[in-house]
Amino acid sequence: MRVFLQQLPGGADPARYLQLTLQPDLFGGWELLRESGVVGGASKLRRELFLQVEEAYSAFEKARDAELKRGYQITYTSGVPPR
Repeated sequence: MRVFLQQLPGGADPARYLQLTLQPDLFGGWELLRESGVVGGASKLRRELFLQVEEAYSAFEKARDAELKRGYQITYTSGVPPR
């Protein structure tokens, strides 16, 4: 499951993006990947591990909703919830 969000540039600020990806790992757990940065520039990748799919999906929704409140807009989604 993946969602791509962008924050449109304002004034002299460049456009920013955030990509959230929820996927199973090789050991039966789940990982939430958060890639963020400036469009066309450097990026940062953070990874969180979860044992239960419910916890992982809850963290995914919480991260997505927090960024929507900060002014990001969803530009692309793929996949279905892993429930």
